[in-house]
Amino acid sequence: MLSLNEALDRAQSLVSAARRAGADAADAVYGCDASSGVTVRLGELEDVERSESEHIGLRVFVGRRSASVSSSDLAQRTLDTLVERVVAMAKEAPEDPYAGLAPEDRLMRKKLPALDIEDHEEPDPALLRARALEAEESARAVTGVTNSEGAGAGFGRAQMALATSHGFAGAYAGTSHSIWASVIAGEGAGMQRDYASNSARHLDDLEEPESVGARAGARAVARLNPSRIASGTMPVIFDPRIGNSLIGHLLGAITGPSVTRKASFLLDCRGERILPEGLSIIDDPLRPRGLRSRPFDGEGLPTAARRLIDGGVLVDWLLDSASARQLGLQPTGHATRGGGAPGAGATNVHLEGGTATARELMSGIARGLYVTELIGHGVNPVTGDYSRGASGFLIENGSVGHAVAEVTIAGNLKDMFARLVAANDLQFRYAINVPTLRIDGMTIAGE
Repeated sequence: MLSLNEALDRAQSLVSAARRAGADAADAVYGCDASSGVTVRLGELEDVERSESEHIGLRVFVGRRSASVSSSDLAQRTLDTLVERVVAMAKEAPEDPYAGLAPEDRLMRKKLPALDIEDHEEPDPALLRARALEAEESARAVTGVTNSEGAGAGFGRAQMALATSHGFAGAYAGTSHSIWASVIAGEGAGMQRDYASNSARHLDDLEEPESVGARAGARAVARLNPSRIASGTMPVIFDPRIGNSLIGHLLGAITGPSVTRKASFLLDCRGERILPEGLSIIDDPLRPRGLRSRPFDGEGLPTAARRLIDGGVLVDWLLDSASARQLGLQPTGHATRGGGAPGAGATNVHLEGGTATARELMSGIARGLYVTELIGHGVNPVTGDYSRGASGFLIENGSVGHAVAEVTIAGNLKDMFARLVAANDLQFRYAINVPTLRIDGMTIAGE
């Protein structure tokens, strides 16, 4: 793995070589990921792994023609060949009126903000093993747990460097610590499994293994003896650990590339109310120690906290430079980057504005469903039609009852968002965070 300075030097050198080879403009991005992990099962070591990968990508422009190439071989001879090929490819590519680097006057020029997303202490395999064993032991100690799918602990480090021919150069690194456990409760055909996990940038912020394991065990036991329920229309409560998937569908629908391709169920909704008044969705790439925090985007533009939904109203799209040009707008600092051309996406996202407690959200429901797991991918991003397998618990007279499995919940995302009710129990545990959510009038297919 190159150091940040070495990675930035490599990217800048590649951009300079591309200009010398005939490119009118260019940018280069370096990425590296290194991870280590330990898995245990039934108290015994099952796997120890260590992986590391790095790549560098080069994008060049010849007029309005562009091409991108990437390589995991960073030898100088390989990079020289890379430059020759990508410039030749760009000269033969079709013209794209929206192609180009990010606007020069919008590039990040200030010192990178201190986001505290890098933990300089890397745990050794012995510590990872000890944490994994503790998580599994705690899960297996829960009465009713009969077997284990394993538990694990891991550490990862990622680096990113970006250089452009019109004046941007920047690099940053981030780390992640993780812990998980997955166990089985019950016997024979009545067995049920569930899991729990936690991730954090710094080890100090990581949940204790004992707590993760106990939660995994309790969840598995709670799912024992599930039944199916009669089909019908009823309120659905989404647990926060799966409710964030609803916001994920919304984010996908407001990315610039989805809008420019007219592949979004929110295509004509910019400036319109799509959530109830009082609810807002915030994207905050500058949150200290945030799981997706970053000082600049994939094109070198500064990042900033932004209300994507403000008081229920869709404020703007998530735009990289190409989609912004196509829509006649300005890029929003949401460009994402792999080894090729930029895409667009959000960072640390949360939904706020809920005022009721989770208990109050459930009160008054004569018969409904509390969903803790979603299965399958039955979501149409163009129409918003939504249909997914689900399991969870029956709600009767405002209280959670017995476990429920093998049901399907269905609706249309636009209608679902319009009826969304949020609780006030928001916690920041994931990249997308939501409180407990309620949606009335969903179609349930059961028995």
